[in-house]
Amino acid sequence: MNSADLIRTEPCAGPSALTPPGCAAALEGDYIDRVRALPSLPQLVLELQAAMQQEDIDLHTLAERITLDAALAARILRLANSSFYGVSSKVVTVQQAVSIIGFAGIRTLVTACSIIGNFAPHRDAAFDLVGFWRHATATAVCARVLAPYLQLNPEHAFIAGMLHDIGRLVIATQCQEQYLQVARFARDNDCSLLLAENAVLGIDHARIGSALAAHWHFPALIGAAVAGHHECAGDAAQPALTVLIGLANALAHVVDAPGGSQAPLSCVLPFMIPVPDDDWDRVRGEMVTLYGELCQVLTP
Repeated sequence: MNSADLIRTEPCAGPSALTPPGCAAALEGDYIDRVRALPSLPQLVLELQAAMQQEDIDLHTLAERITLDAALAARILRLANSSFYGVSSKVVTVQQAVSIIGFAGIRTLVTACSIIGNFAPHRDAAFDLVGFWRHATATAVCARVLAPYLQLNPEHAFIAGMLHDIGRLVIATQCQEQYLQVARFARDNDCSLLLAENAVLGIDHARIGSALAAHWHFPALIGAAVAGHHECAGDAAQPALTVLIGLANALAHVVDAPGGSQAPLSCVLPFMIPVPDDDWDRVRGEMVTLYGELCQVLTP
């Protein structure tokens, strides 16, 4: 696969002419209703979101709250002890981990764990759940590392990356028969899954994901990035976060590929990400290292 293949994105298509007349709006409304029936995010995540602008966060209290969730505490300790942070001695308490990772990093990690945890393990052979979360994580990491070059919030970038394809998971887990119909339609008509979703469902995974981001009370710019990530390549008129997530989605395939540590990232990213030439080695190394560590922490 060459760099031109990697940065090619699919236009966000509306309901196909193959969708029966008058059914598109009803189909879309049905899937939005299914999104609204999904569980809310845990209270801790909502509290962390509400604290986004606060500067007087009590990290000791936060550590105590995290300690009550054994699985979450174990993930945070694993990340704090990873090579990404490079601590000289073993981190053994959540309090230490919170101090090392920092509030912003903890908030992002807790949110990511909760997004993943809100979907029960899915063992259907037709859907590769591990591959799905690996791609989501790679996209999130690429977006987070590149966000400062566009003067964007790295947390927003990471969460938008984690959510960018979440609508596809909603379809696969909540509407399994329809998911199989989409896959069959794409195969029989030699078209993308995005076009097949619109033809079969009257809505695509980007719009379903955007609706879920709104249901979970994420900022509107995150929902917009999820909705537009397939239609933004090379379009400087799109919001910067939307452009970033579209590019991170393409770049994630490089980072997750064998030999990703040697990937020519500068050939994959358009000029609109102003990364100085001297920064490319550091950017590539940070992406690959953080991606590897987070896959160990987040992948079910």
